[in-house]
Amino acid sequence: MSQTATLSEVMTRVENMSRNHRDMNIKTGDISFDSLDMVKIGSEPHPLKPIAQQSIANRLGIPIQYLRKCPEDIQALNLNHWIKYEKNEELFFRFDSNRVRAIFTPRYIPTDNMEVLQKLDTLGYHGETRVQYDLDDEFMSLSIPDGRQTFNIYRERITPGISVSNSEVGLASLSIAAFLLRLICTNGMISKTEVSESYRHVSGKILSSLPGVLNNIAGELGIQKEQIKLSLESRVENPESTLNNFNSQFMLNKTEKEAVNWAIPLEYGFTMFNIVNVYTKAAQYKALPAESSFRLEKVGGSILGMVKHTVN
Repeated sequence: MSQTATLSEVMTRVENMSRNHRDMNIKTGDISFDSLDMVKIGSEPHPLKPIAQQSIANRLGIPIQYLRKCPEDIQALNLNHWIKYEKNEELFFRFDSNRVRAIFTPRYIPTDNMEVLQKLDTLGYHGETRVQYDLDDEFMSLSIPDGRQTFNIYRERITPGISVSNSEVGLASLSIAAFLLRLICTNGMISKTEVSESYRHVSGKILSSLPGVLNNIAGELGIQKEQIKLSLESRVENPESTLNNFNSQFMLNKTEKEAVNWAIPLEYGFTMFNIVNVYTKAAQYKALPAESSFRLEKVGGSILGMVKHTVN
């Protein structure tokens, strides 16, 4: 669930969370497994966090759901067999103290959350800047409203801004997009538009590209205003059916669907703007991890971008 803070406060939290983080290139020949939960580097055991389990299973071509159903000795048998066929001489391990939080190939260069925050500071988003943010061990999203550009459409008061998201463990790529904040209820929306950018972590140009991308996103405001106007004018005859269809289309998981059901009575109505706001309100559901909150805000933005194509 999103919280409001200054960028300086977010930096402090990121710094505290990363205090025991370290990275190492590990020789593939030194890697073995006692189970899906435990990897050995030489003779040293290290617990594998869930994302690390997922990444090594994907890397070795073993279905993670199959592995999780196996007893530990069969897990070890599979993992130790297929690690022999890994083509890279080394793999890149990210640690949190003794635990492995992610595993990548050496070519993959993760972007740290602190790097993103420091880059924003150089672009004028200083420590006192107010932001909405979600942050956990796997995902960070920041939404920075620009109150100078607040506008009204009918009775709705909207503040635009930017959204920046990042995952140090490869859950998603570094992403930069337009952001819209509905002031009446602080629902946030990540807009999917043509100049929104997303990067894989394999290029040193990621952070240096930020200034140009931010300038492009500022030019989206006219498009967003028109989409909001269209959504307010677009009637929906059966909101429940429309929501179920979007839940399926965007492949929401069980907890995300629970969040949508929680939000329906809070944003119920018969326009596409109401539908959009069910998803952006759902992002505030307390049981959601940071990545799911961001995802629901993005679903809301994607639906907003589809309004002109929607047929009721």
